[in-house]
Amino acid sequence: MRVRIHRGAHEIGGSCVELECDGARLVLDVGKPLTAGPREHVPLPAVPGLADGADRSLLGVLVSHPHLDHYGLVDQVHRTVPVLAGREAAALVSAARFFSPMGPELRPSGHLEDRRPLRLGPFTVTPHLVDHSGFDSYALQIDAGGRRLLYTGDLRGHGRKAKLFERMVTAPPAGVDTLLMEGTHVRTEPGEEDEARLPTETEVELAMAETFRATPGLPVVVSSAQNIDRLVTVYRAARRSGRILLVDLYTATVAQAIGRRTIPQPGFPRLGVFIPRRQRVLVKQSGEFHRTAAVRALRVFPEQLLADPARYVILTGSSAVSELLSGGQLRGGVVVWSLWAGYLTEPSGQRLVAQAAAHGVPLVHHHTSGHAPLCDLKRLVAALKPGRIVPIHTEGAQQYARHFPRVSTRNDDEWWQA
Repeated sequence: MRVRIHRGAHEIGGSCVELECDGARLVLDVGKPLTAGPREHVPLPAVPGLADGADRSLLGVLVSHPHLDHYGLVDQVHRTVPVLAGREAAALVSAARFFSPMGPELRPSGHLEDRRPLRLGPFTVTPHLVDHSGFDSYALQIDAGGRRLLYTGDLRGHGRKAKLFERMVTAPPAGVDTLLMEGTHVRTEPGEEDEARLPTETEVELAMAETFRATPGLPVVVSSAQNIDRLVTVYRAARRSGRILLVDLYTATVAQAIGRRTIPQPGFPRLGVFIPRRQRVLVKQSGEFHRTAAVRALRVFPEQLLADPARYVILTGSSAVSELLSGGQLRGGVVVWSLWAGYLTEPSGQRLVAQAAAHGVPLVHHHTSGHAPLCDLKRLVAALKPGRIVPIHTEGAQQYARHFPRVSTRNDDEWWQA
């Protein structure tokens, strides 16, 4: 089995890997680089048949999870090329497109299921459900030509599904010849290493609950509607603090689309819906009034927030914060930033920080990473005992050998044997 990383050998995001065995090929992920702008066109990697469907040796594309840096170019894949992804991942992406049309449809022709092998030509693919901030995420075990490769995709061990990481550590796939391992937290320079563990989602929950209890007014939590772990965290924190959680229409739609009764959504106790102006305009412009009609009985309006702000917590996107600040709903409240802190240094983040400060509203940070820290990556390697480790989804590929045994650093577009 031969392997070629098209993108990701020395960068975080934009992942794309091509596998070849006995004249047949598979592609793992077709991500859009994180460095690309929201509307910037990025061409597909130069995989024969990927764009035009003209090469029948290409058997399909496997999407590890529903983050744009792993599936963001899938709309350019020719429709005759099969795409496989998690069923719930595809449902999430489809539901999100009304609110965030920059993300393409996954349109899977088949689905990945936890530990259910798929035979594709000479390849046997075994998906392993993993813990990640992206819902329905998989590591992909590929067996072909007498060799076994394990592609981690993105994973961690401190989220709501941490038991999946522990399963990988305590009962790992045997005989892994090549571990193609993400290293988001492997630093680029010696001396920058951080061996510390990261906060768990439960610890984020407890910190949020403490902030909610200490806030006399309305807390608004800014996070991604597609981070289902964080939705659960905020809901539990609101319950701990005796408040009602209000989710926006985007979050409510995504949670319902996944179809799991365990995910907080309209119909859950002490959960309502607040629809920010931007989403109200979107519904009006599209004429899809059934979206607001479906949650009419659960809606809480700005006037109600003004009258009793201590009763609620809102979970929404950053664009709603200025509306709540100018409307007075956040007087005595707090903005909880529950995303990567680096976003606050970007122009939109700086504007939000300035607006909150101008209104005298504090901004606090309660968050944890979607990626495994170095200490957990070391646990994973010790459990798997792979024949070699190849870096991907990292800016610190040159530092892997300082932390892990049997490292083989590769470059983009270079073929090598698994």
